[in-house]
Amino acid sequence: MFFKKKEQIPPVSAVVVAAGSAERMQGIDKQQALLDGLPVVVRSVEALGRCPLVGEVVLVCPPQRIAEYYAMVREFSLDLVSAVIGGGATRQQSVFQGIGACDPQADYYLIHDGARPLVAPAVVEQCIRAAMEFGAAAAGTTPKDTIKMLDENGFAVSTPPREKLVAIQTPQVFEAKLYRQAMARAQEEQRDYTDDCQLVEQFGHKIKVVWGDYTNLKITVPEDLAIAEAVLQFQEEGCYRWEVFE
Repeated sequence: MFFKKKEQIPPVSAVVVAAGSAERMQGIDKQQALLDGLPVVVRSVEALGRCPLVGEVVLVCPPQRIAEYYAMVREFSLDLVSAVIGGGATRQQSVFQGIGACDPQADYYLIHDGARPLVAPAVVEQCIRAAMEFGAAAAGTTPKDTIKMLDENGFAVSTPPREKLVAIQTPQVFEAKLYRQAMARAQEEQRDYTDDCQLVEQFGHKIKVVWGDYTNLKITVPEDLAIAEAVLQFQEEGCYRWEVFE
């Protein structure tokens, strides 16, 4: 396996998580749903491939669909994918499976949702560079709506200042040794986290937040596919463009 050596960047292994049940998609397979002619998960992998700092991608899918995903990797020439493996019962377990299949020489792990097909290469690079400086980094955006804290009866009791809030996205990037230590502690304590930043935070390490992009949406409900199609059209018409690395 060979990593790109531009700027002597340490090896970065990416784990794309596409093993979820998609319960809110009303029977639609969100990973293989077509987005302007390409499956969502293919667009997610290709988006990472546009950043020259990513050396490999491990694709995590439902265990019973490994052969199907390997066929998709071949069909769409996803040469950056070094392995397709089955996920676990939870997102954390799926990520851990992916980490186990990464190149053992990797210095950094990048974790990305397979259902985030519109991530900009510039955001990917910024997260990687921030993790190289601070050990852990994630993309995030300021919430557009006012956020309320509720009591146990569903009444709003306080309003946190919006400027202090952030909606965390992926990619999330971590120094490999740090992540493995946090992973080992979670397994030892039998804890399961829904977010990798939370996993590392519980280990006592702060996360550097990099400004993300509102177009880096996660396909969660059927309406998100229509929104993503609109974003792609918006980009194709030249109204909004990612920074693409040559």
